[in-house]
This record gives sequence, structure tokens and C-alpha cells, in this order.
Amino acid sequence: MNVDAPISETQDLKRVHAERLADIRKAGNLTQQQVAALLDTDQGTVSRIERRDDLMLSTLRQYLAATGAEHARIVIEKEGVEIVLDLDTFA
Repeated sequence: MNVDAPISETQDLKRVHAERLADIRKAGNLTQQQVAALLDTDQGTVSRIERRDDLMLSTLRQYLAATGAEHARIVIEKEGVEIVLDLDTFA
């Protein structure tokens, strides 16, 4: 019997996949203007961040923190192993 299976299934249920940064912002019921104020920038800059496809990890971490994300990380899978990159290291 695999005891880890129920734990893994529970963890998967808590995982939500966002297709865009705007989805993360909207999940927190925030406007671009509110995020801009938290980042000490303007709404146009937030719009550009959300549309970019080549962000620096430090910019991504700042944006996620402004949207209320806690313990932001990137999870990848390589050869069946999940590897986690903690974005807080890019403060």
C-alpha cells in the first residue's frame, strides 16, 4: 500500500494552474492600478509586465509579492522528479 498516494492527491487538489500573470492578480481581486501602487509604479508598467514573456526572476518575484502570493516558487518536472525553485532567493 502506498501511503504517499493520498497525500499526493490532496496536494494536487490544492494546485491551481494560471495561464497568465493577470490570472494571479485577478484571483486576488486586484486591479492593475492596485498592484502598481504596491510596486510603486504606474498601471502601464503592470500591464507591460503581464504581457511580457521574458521577465527577470526578481521582477516576477516582486510582482507575485505585490499580488499577495506567499512563498512564490517555480515547479518543474525533470525525468519524473519535481524540482522547486524558491523565488524568495531573488529578493
